[in-house]
Amino acid sequence: MPDRNKLTFIIGGARSGKSAHAEILATAWPSPWAYIATAQAYDDEMRERIALHRSRRGEGWMTIDAPLDLAGALEALPGNQPVLVDCLTLWLTNRMLADHDVGAGCRRLAAVLSRPRGPWFVVSNEVGQGIVPDNALARRFRDDAGRLNQQVAAIADTVLLMVAGLPLKVK
Repeated sequence: MPDRNKLTFIIGGARSGKSAHAEILATAWPSPWAYIATAQAYDDEMRERIALHRSRRGEGWMTIDAPLDLAGALEALPGNQPVLVDCLTLWLTNRMLADHDVGAGCRRLAAVLSRPRGPWFVVSNEVGQGIVPDNALARRFRDDAGRLNQQVAAIADTVLLMVAGLPLKVK
């Protein structure tokens, strides 16, 4: 196997196959695999999405819920463990809605991600290719997500853009 301490960033639009591809990449490494989930189930539709993601993962997966302190969850893991983070944009949303310092949180997360202690796979949504949102909160989210995605892409060893279920290597 190649060097274990690598960060792979998987980015793409909604339903582009990001999570499923990240799961394939992570499970190419020996278990146990850590799945750090950032979603929060505020409604039935989100509960169904979370259940679908969980149903795809079989034995060998350890799920850690980290809706706000993603950096802390990553730091708490043992070294050499394959890790899948799904996803940065939900984490960013959670921090914004909880009125946390987004800039400080992103800087801390980028610092942790710059030192992977195993094969780490991080999923995020590309949200900047559509129209300009019509309200200030949505524009702030789009801008913050774009900045965070740029930070993570810059430190990642590999960047994959998912399009219609196909991974395109960007870096």
